Amino acid sequence: MAKEPPIRKTCKRYNEPGDAHELTFSCFKRRPFLSKDRTRRWLAEAIAKARAKHGFHLWGYVFMPEHAHLLIWPPDPQYAIENILKSIKQSVARRALIHLRRHNPSGLKRLATGQRGKPYRFWMPGGGYDRNIVKLGTVGNALKYIHNNPVRRGLAPVAEEWHWSSAREWEEPGTGQISVDSQSFPLLR
Repeated sequence: MAKEPPIRKTCKRYNEPGDAHELTFSCFKRRPFLSKDRTRRWLAEAIAKARAKHGFHLWGYVFMPEHAHLLIWPPDPQYAIENILKSIKQSVARRALIHLRRHNPSGLKRLATGQRGKPYRFWMPGGGYDRNIVKLGTVGNALKYIHNNPVRRGLAPVAEEWHWSSAREWEEPGTGQISVDSQSFPLLR
């Protein structure tokens, strides 16, 4: 009997002008590739570069050991969330592969897929999670959810103490890893 191919989750994206997006993307096999500050810095740098390239506003983020959450708002009427994510994720994956090849070749096996065309993966295949947000209350709830992720997991006693979250930046601007675009946040306008 032929083996059924694995079901791959797909994510339908709606690039609707004016909508915010709550994005979640996970590391390959939910492994804790974001548990080191070095890798988290790469992600922060990739987000900053993607923001400059694609012009989105960053309202919130948190980097967990095996996944990341972003709350963004693309102000331009023409945008593509898949291009934003591609800019962020490819940069981090490339840097991780380069680092492992140079400094820890045996570590590559944790990223190994067993596939010819794509022998290594840093991120899970598929679209991750993308939720369009159109209501003000939902934006605030999404930001609270993102910020409280480390608290729920026991990684920090309060959201502002998790170094890799925008909670600290919202509390004291200029103290977070990445600045947030608070001036465009709808609950503050």
